[in-house]
Amino acid sequence: MQYFLAVDIGASSGRHILAHMEDGRLAIEEIYRFPNGMIEKNGHLCWDADRLFEHIKSGLKKCKEIGKIPVSVAIDTWAVDYVLLDENHKMIGDAVGYRDGRTTGIDAEVYKKISEEKLYERTGIQKQNFNTIYQLTAYRQSFPQDFARAQTMLMIPEYFNFLLSGKMAAEYTNATTTQLVNAEAKDWDYELIDAMQFPRRIFQKIEMPGTVLGNLTQQLQEEVGFDCKVVLPATHDTGSAVMAVPTNEEDVIYISSGTWSLMGTELRKADCSKESRQHNFTNEGGYDYRFRYLKNIMGLWMIQSVRKELAPEMSFGELCEMASKEHIDSIVDCNDNRFLAPENMSIEVRKYCEETGQEIPVGIYQIASVIYNSLANTYAKTVAEIEMLTGKEYDSIHVIGGGANAVYLNELTAKATGKKVLAGPIEATAIGNLISQLISEGVFDNLAQARECVRLSFACKEY
Repeated sequence: MQYFLAVDIGASSGRHILAHMEDGRLAIEEIYRFPNGMIEKNGHLCWDADRLFEHIKSGLKKCKEIGKIPVSVAIDTWAVDYVLLDENHKMIGDAVGYRDGRTTGIDAEVYKKISEEKLYERTGIQKQNFNTIYQLTAYRQSFPQDFARAQTMLMIPEYFNFLLSGKMAAEYTNATTTQLVNAEAKDWDYELIDAMQFPRRIFQKIEMPGTVLGNLTQQLQEEVGFDCKVVLPATHDTGSAVMAVPTNEEDVIYISSGTWSLMGTELRKADCSKESRQHNFTNEGGYDYRFRYLKNIMGLWMIQSVRKELAPEMSFGELCEMASKEHIDSIVDCNDNRFLAPENMSIEVRKYCEETGQEIPVGIYQIASVIYNSLANTYAKTVAEIEMLTGKEYDSIHVIGGGANAVYLNELTAKATGKKVLAGPIEATAIGNLISQLISEGVFDNLAQARECVRLSFACKEY
């Protein structure tokens, strides 16, 4: 039996998902899980890259322990964050995370080199101060000598894939989130890179999902006890998640629901128009050069934060259910930057309601209810924008990822949007990661075949 291993690392946890085909269906099992989160280091919010890689190796060792050696392994994570490497392939500085405040006000520096309008016309990527273009500008300003030493830039998952295989490559879906890839050429925009005074040498050749990087390094083979191929999936977790939307219909709206809510549709050609920019939509690269035309919404990060602050032992299911029993009409703007990394999310939600003259939520259940209703309200507005910008009407919304479990939120979304909501699969990101490997191995001929298998393999709940 052939096994395939997806290592899916999110902002709050990571998991190793092992898969095999069984009677024409995809069967998956979680064999290892570990926590993740930013830590404060040298005055910045950082990822502990060394610790994460130790967990990646521990999950590989688990495969050996249970006697299920994978044909291949692939790693996906969140987007926009990166590491710089020196001439010896060693990290320069820390792996600073996107919620760190170092990019505050840095957009003004970027726009001295290229206007916001021209930047969108070239890349189609929505403005977010934590995009890699702003992070690199901030780092170059703060640490010019370290920046000058850099020989290579790798996004976080590509760095881990390099540690596995010894091979360096950029991956298309993740590269586009840097805001340094030309939407028309679908490659690094070297004119833009030159204008930003970033050295061309640090940018690796862009490869597509399904590319085989090689095998585990000899040292790693000895450490984990076996060898397998290392494959690039769509290394941006949303890129992988969207691959697992269980339908081949052309006109579909999806919400990749987790720490972030990524809501959008697939396009064959990027929309880099003024109207698209004004509505803050992004054209992130997708599998087979599709575009994920979507909007970033703050997502379940707000719920995760409130739970951590007020009731860390409570399950998300219980919190969701109890919130559904509350009756409070207050709404917050989920996309307000004040909710990106507040010292206390619960207080921030209450302050927003107070400042806007709305009822102030009391207790965790009312705060959660406000957040869930606010998310549904944001989804409804986003659906209207997508329909206006694409000139199409959509009758359903596919909710994929962990948020597919949020029954109350899915009910609110169906009510607010007037659309049918189909929730599942929950492990969409890992499944999409696995799809890249299975197509690469020849188990599936193409994405359409793989999506049909996902539809048959995993149940969806309709709202």
